[in-house]
Amino acid sequence: MLDFWLAALGLMLVLEGLMPFIFPKPWQETLRKLAQWQDGQVRFLGLSLMLSGLLLIYWIR
Repeated sequence: MLDFWLAALGLMLVLEGLMPFIFPKPWQETLRKLAQWQDGQVRFLGLSLMLSGLLLIYWIR
C-alpha cells in the first residue's frame, strides 16, 4: 500500500515539474497573475482541483 502512495506522489511531482521545465516564462507569468487573486478565488480553485482529483480516482477504481 505504501508503494502505491509513493508512486502516486512521484507521478504528481513529475507532472508538477513539467510546466516550469518546458515553459518557464509563461509559468512564471501565470504565478504572478495567480498571486493577485483574492483568497476566496484561490480557495475555490483549490477545492475544484481537489474534487476533480477525487472524482478521477473514484472513476478509475
